[in-house]
Amino acid sequence: MQRQRTLLALFVGTILAISLVAVPIFAQAQLTERSKVAINGIGPIRIGMTVAEAEKSAGIQLVEKGARAGMGGCYALVPKAKPQNLGLMVISNREDNRIVRTQDRIARVDIYKGSSITTVSGAKVGDTEARIKSLYPGQIRVTPHQYTGRSGGHYLTLVPKDASDSNYRVIFETLNGRVTQFRSGKLPEVEFVEGCA
Repeated sequence: MQRQRTLLALFVGTILAISLVAVPIFAQAQLTERSKVAINGIGPIRIGMTVAEAEKSAGIQLVEKGARAGMGGCYALVPKAKPQNLGLMVISNREDNRIVRTQDRIARVDIYKGSSITTVSGAKVGDTEARIKSLYPGQIRVTPHQYTGRSGGHYLTLVPKDASDSNYRVIFETLNGRVTQFRSGKLPEVEFVEGCA
């Protein structure tokens, strides 16, 4: 009888341990408002993934954001449901404006006004320029904003120290000393001021 109790306790303990490990892993695989922006992606989505890989990895469906505009081979997608105020720039090698989910690749992540999504270090829309500089000491390059520079708007560009990240940036757009939106991704797409337009 004692042996059966011990085996039962061992079995229940093993099941609990597996569920405690498996649940956080599954939760991390979903793209949510709690996902964090890194220099090379957001949550489970990495820059360079195909659209199909990103959808599978994040457990979401991506749809076109508005009318297709601008440059051939570049378009924007957004999550069909949540999280909101998030966009993905996608690059293809075609000029025909077709979406080929298994070939077109994610180049950048945009976080817009109204989003609560933060970077891995905690930077978010609404932060002050001083806070961004304090989160990334010695890594922020400040330049005038193309449209609001005369009114004090800036681009705060995070330039990574790690050589393996040298092709990536995080760019915070500010006005009146506060972050209005930000983006991360690879060069040169992360620096396109008007996205795909």
